Amino acid sequence: MTPLPSEKQLTGRTVLILLLAFFGVVFGANMIMMKFAIDTLPGTEVDSAYRASLAFKSQIAAAHEQERRGWRVDAHIERASDGIATVAIEARDRAGAPLSGIGFIARLARPTDKRADRTIVLAQLGFGAFRGVASGIEPGQWDLVIEAEGATGSRLFLSTSRVVLN
Repeated sequence: MTPLPSEKQLTGRTVLILLLAFFGVVFGANMIMMKFAIDTLPGTEVDSAYRASLAFKSQIAAAHEQERRGWRVDAHIERASDGIATVAIEARDRAGAPLSGIGFIARLARPTDKRADRTIVLAQLGFGAFRGVASGIEPGQWDLVIEAEGATGSRLFLSTSRVVLN
């Protein structure tokens, strides 16, 4: 039997070119996917795990101190269709008396993308009543973080709640 004549011979040079083209496409696709993954990564939670672990004891002490105060902080958040969110807080001490002279800050944090976080400074409307507004809030899941600071700048209160805004 004689082989059928073919129009083109498969040479070593052709195999090398096909092999390089195949792996070029594979590496190119991997590079594109890697670039998309890195560009959409919001970043790390903490810059230094070591420094965060050193601060852990002070965070535990602050949580115990907050529990001893017995404050009751009720928050309500509402998002309008134009993307404006209003945060209202009512804060009372252990005896039920309204809190005043304290600076409250609310932060809306996206659980999946820290670049979308928004900080809201809450103004005191009356005794124990605080309110703030933020614009450009997209619908979806958010973490509502409420912090209170005293006159010395020390943190007096911290609360985190998962909310769904429509």
